[in-house]
Amino acid sequence: MQILDRFWGLFSHDIGIDLGTANTLVYVRGKGIVINEPSVVAINQKSKQILAIGSDASKMVGRTPAHIVAIRPLVDGVVSDFEVTEQMLKYFIDKVHREKFSLFPRPRVIIGIPYGVTEVERRAVEEAALNAGARQVFLIEEPVAAAIGARLPIQEANGNMIVDIGGGTTEVAVISLGGIVSSRSLRVAGDEMNQDIINFARDKLNLLLGERTAEEIKLAIGSAMEQKENLQLPMRGRDLVTGLPKEIIVTSVQIQGAVRKSVQQIVDAIRATMEETPPELLADIMEKGIILCGGGALLRGLDRLVKESTQTTVHIADDPLTSVVRGTGLVLEDLENLKGVLVPTQFNP
Repeated sequence: MQILDRFWGLFSHDIGIDLGTANTLVYVRGKGIVINEPSVVAINQKSKQILAIGSDASKMVGRTPAHIVAIRPLVDGVVSDFEVTEQMLKYFIDKVHREKFSLFPRPRVIIGIPYGVTEVERRAVEEAALNAGARQVFLIEEPVAAAIGARLPIQEANGNMIVDIGGGTTEVAVISLGGIVSSRSLRVAGDEMNQDIINFARDKLNLLLGERTAEEIKLAIGSAMEQKENLQLPMRGRDLVTGLPKEIIVTSVQIQGAVRKSVQQIVDAIRATMEETPPELLADIMEKGIILCGGGALLRGLDRLVKESTQTTVHIADDPLTSVVRGTGLVLEDLENLKGVLVPTQFNP
């Protein structure tokens, strides 16, 4: 078995995957992050054929004829469409191996999964990766991977608090001795904020917005707290009264008001997790601070809002978008010593 494993190892890269609701990132052992593409697949519903995956499929969102749909196979961080997820993973695994002579790449794969997913949801990820060509699949909880990626000393007897705000889920966890002590997994994150902006435009401005436009507005002028300067941006969509194209100038204050409810839910989850944390670990967290990572950590003023609400210092991780995938990569590089942080799986108990 070991000889076979070594044989496949010669022709395959070991890879770490952050299988996100919004984006999929792939880390190759010895190379670093090589893929960062949207988790989107475009399908021709007439022929059931997959037309594009990743960046190419993302360009089609909201711009396709009726029989072509661009879907996200992951909803709230878990697999909602098994077959499409499998095809997407296969595409990324093959893309990594294109420059290496390998007809049948059989890599070892580590995949980040949200904390608190069910046994069925966990098995869906595992089986999708095995069917996509992995010879071994390891799973790691995203908050643990994010903490490793942010270089926190999680295997020591110290409290480390990480908040990972992704596209579909927000994961809040206090980690000590390589395990999660207290946590919250919330299905409110970046996508929910986009939806808040779409709802605001529809209800307050009679304007129908696309998801992509909402995302662009959030990135450009979105904030969690009032900023010194009130930024402005044109919002383009369809007028719900006339049915014609329309442009309205919106301000950062309006967008802040639109996403307030979702932001508050994230802050409440952080506070609730702290309330469940043993006092010894809380003392460590007060000393070191709370680490924010994931795309949502880049929302202007979120670190200040969390600091005010928790009375604790808050740091944004270096390159917060890649914390989870860097964590999977660091585990890959030192699999023997870090095996303890992995989730037991059906094929690797």
